Amino acid sequence: MFRLKNVLSADELVSIGNLLDGASWSDGRLTAGWQAKDVKNNLQISAEDAKLSSLTEIVSAALNRHTVFQFAARPKLFVPPLFSRYVPGMAYGDHVDDPIIRGMRTDLSLTLFLSEPESYDGGELVIETPSGSEAIKLPPGEAILYPSTMIHRVEAVTNGERLVAVTWVRSLVRDWHKREILLDLDMARQEIMHRHGKSHELDLIAKAAANLMREWADD
Repeated sequence: MFRLKNVLSADELVSIGNLLDGASWSDGRLTAGWQAKDVKNNLQISAEDAKLSSLTEIVSAALNRHTVFQFAARPKLFVPPLFSRYVPGMAYGDHVDDPIIRGMRTDLSLTLFLSEPESYDGGELVIETPSGSEAIKLPPGEAILYPSTMIHRVEAVTNGERLVAVTWVRSLVRDWHKREILLDLDMARQEIMHRHGKSHELDLIAKAAANLMREWADD
């Protein structure tokens, strides 16, 4: 899993808040897979809402420019974001995301938080990892990126309102171990460049990263 900071700027958060104000919401079960319908209880912006295209554009542009997201996910495609709302009594029980969404294989899931954590009670995203359950509740503009293979849930909101955007990624590199190697190389390359500038050694790391990507990419 990766915590992605500063996905949205302060101005983008204001713009999203203004667009969400007065938006048209529909039953979130309309977009759930057959097994998840029984445990999903939230609201999502209606596909017919004229504001949806502007919201989608803001979030998609933010993800496309976010360096750590690009390095960690190696996105080939990602689904247009869904904007979800939870009010008191709403939750999303244990489930695994569908392996195919809109005809696209889902390798990674992403939740982008849009509400101040202090503005609502409950509503934690809980992900079942090999080392146990991890409860996640991040500041607005931050996101969590995790494998779509993991069981997860959203705890019931007991007070306030939880707003998030969610999307799913098809990666150019399906194997997460390989994505991690590429991420380490690119993060090291950036840090070396920042500290010492361009060098032959840096070029060799860049060559190795590029050739591994060429070997592993599923295009």
